[in-house]
Amino acid sequence: MAAKKGEAERTEQALAEQWRDMLALHARTQCELDRALHQHGLCGSDFEVLDVLAESVPADGTCSYRVQEIAERVHLSQSALSRLIARLEKDGLVERGLCAEDRRGVRVALTGKGRALHGDVLPVQRAVLTRMLARPDAGVS
Repeated sequence: MAAKKGEAERTEQALAEQWRDMLALHARTQCELDRALHQHGLCGSDFEVLDVLAESVPADGTCSYRVQEIAERVHLSQSALSRLIARLEKDGLVERGLCAEDRRGVRVALTGKGRALHGDVLPVQRAVLTRMLARPDAGVS
């Protein structure tokens, strides 16, 4: 009985350590992304929004996404995402408009400037991901 309890505790501890390792990898990767993207005037969250907007056309065939659709993909609170989108709009990278199908909803689309910046920065972001995820323990001191 004691052996089973000890094994269960070790399994639980290993699970907790695995979770902490994932969190640490995320934090290190986010810091590297922010550092690499800063020279382009972006942070990691800014790029994630641009990337979502650039990567595909939504199911309804438009070239824009509802704010709620973006929020589901970038894992930011609604208020944080709204502030981020406002900043990207002020910088001329995205534009907002009312949803034709629901006047209370807001759609967000890349501008030409936003699409160009995304294209320029995409290789930088992907290089950081490649480096950090190929060696998950990179940057651990």
